[in-house]
Amino acid sequence: MPPLIASVIFSIGIAGLFYLDRDRTRRFSIALWVPMAWLFICLSRPLSAWLGLDTGMDQAASYVEGSPVDAAFFEILEFLALIVVFTRRGKVVPLLRKNWPICLFFIYAAMSISWSDFPFVTLKHWIKGIGDVLMVLIVLTEADVPEAIRSMFSRLAFLLLPISVLWIKYYPQLGRQLTLSWTESAVGVAEQKNSLGELCDILGIVLLWRLRSVYLDREDPARKRRLVVLGTVLGMIVWLLWMCDSLTSICTLSMAITVILLSTRPAFRRKPALVHILMSGLVFLAMYALFFQSSGSLVEGLGRNSTLTGRTEIWQTVTSVPNHRLIGTGYESFWLGQRLERMWQAFPGLHLNEAHNGYIEILISLGWIGEILLAIVIITGYRNVIRSWRTSVEMGSLKLALVLPAIVTGFTEASFRMMGPPWIVFVLAVFAVNGKTAASGGTRVPKRTSVGTFHNADVIQNEDIEIGSVLCANARS
Repeated sequence: MPPLIASVIFSIGIAGLFYLDRDRTRRFSIALWVPMAWLFICLSRPLSAWLGLDTGMDQAASYVEGSPVDAAFFEILEFLALIVVFTRRGKVVPLLRKNWPICLFFIYAAMSISWSDFPFVTLKHWIKGIGDVLMVLIVLTEADVPEAIRSMFSRLAFLLLPISVLWIKYYPQLGRQLTLSWTESAVGVAEQKNSLGELCDILGIVLLWRLRSVYLDREDPARKRRLVVLGTVLGMIVWLLWMCDSLTSICTLSMAITVILLSTRPAFRRKPALVHILMSGLVFLAMYALFFQSSGSLVEGLGRNSTLTGRTEIWQTVTSVPNHRLIGTGYESFWLGQRLERMWQAFPGLHLNEAHNGYIEILISLGWIGEILLAIVIITGYRNVIRSWRTSVEMGSLKLALVLPAIVTGFTEASFRMMGPPWIVFVLAVFAVNGKTAASGGTRVPKRTSVGTFHNADVIQNEDIEIGSVLCANARS
C-alpha cells in the first residue's frame, strides 16, 4: 500500500477511535491539556523532532544546552501548569503536606545544585523535574480523578499507537532505527525501542484497566463500541511490543495485567495480605531472573545474554568513575563533562547518557542520601497505594499496576529520571490524595448481585451503610 493512502486510512481510523469512544456526558477539562501535552512529548520525541528541525548539536551538547524550541515549549507548559496549580492552591497545599517524602526528595535535589560541576544545567534539569510534579498535581486536583486519567491516557493512546504502527510499516525512515549491528529496530514515535516499550507499557496498563471496567458494565449503552475501540488499540500494543522486542516492557506489562486481574478478586478483598504477597512476589521474580541466577539460564532462555545486553559492564564502569558516593554529582548531572567523555571512550559508538539502571542512576547523581530518600518515597508511596486500594479497589488496582513500571524497569533502565514516563506515572500513583476525591465518579465499576444485575460498587457500599444506620436507629428506639 502506498504510504499516502495508508496515511489517509490511519487518519480516518484515528478519528473513528475518538468518535466510537465519545461520551457526551463527560467533558475533558481544559487544564488537562497541559499535562497531556507534557506526556505526549515525554512518551514520544521532542517537539523539535516532530517539527523536523535540525538543532545541529550532537547528543552531548543537546543534553547540556538543549534545543531552544524544546526549552521554550516546556517553559510555556510549566508556566501554564503553575497558573493552574496556583488557582487550585487550596487543594494543592494539603496534597504537598501529605506527600512530604516527594517534597523532601526534590528539596535535596535542589540542594545538590550547590555542589554540581554544572550548576546551571543542574538547575534546568531540576526545573523540568518539578514540571513532572506540577503535571501530576493538575491531574490529582481534578474534580473527577479517575475520569481525568481515563480521558487523558485514552487520547494519548488513540494518537501515539496508530501513528507508531503507521511509521513502522509505511515510513521506516521515521519509525525504524539502524542499530550498531546494522539491523533495523522498530521505534515508532519514540526515539529508541526501549522508549517504545515504555510507551506500550504505560498506555497498555490504563487501557487494560478500562477494558475490564467496560466489559463488566453491562448497563453502558456504548459498551460494545468501546470494547471494539479498546480491543483495537490493545492489539496495536501487542504488535508494537512484538516488533520492538523489548523484553523488560513485555514482562512489566504481563505483571501489571496480573495485578489488575487478581487484586480486584473477592479473595484479595477479603485478605489484603495477598496483595502484598502478589506485589513482592512479582518484584522478587524479576530480581531473581536478572540477578540471582549465576548461570543466567532463565534470561538466556528468554532470548537475552547473561550480561543483559552489556548492561552489567556498563554498571561496573559507571560505578568505578570517581564520584562522591554520599551526595553524588548533583541532580541529573553525572552525564556531563569528563565523566561523559570517559564513558563514551569505554563504550565507543553507544553514546551513553544513562546507567541503564534507575537505582544506580540515583546513586551516581544524588549519592547514598538520594538513594535513601528514593527508598522512603517508594515505601511511603506503596503505603499510600494500598490505602487507595482499600478505599476503592478499582482505582487502587490501577495504582498498583502503575507502580510496577518504575520499580521493575528500574532494574534495566533509568526509570527515575526527570520527564521519564515510568517516573511520572509512578509519582501519579503514589501521591497520597483525599480518599473521596480519588474514588469519585469517572469509571463506573459495576458489581454483580445475586439476581445477576449490575450496580455501582460504591453505591452499594453507601446503601449498606445507610441501611445499617437505619437498623441501629430502630434498635435504639
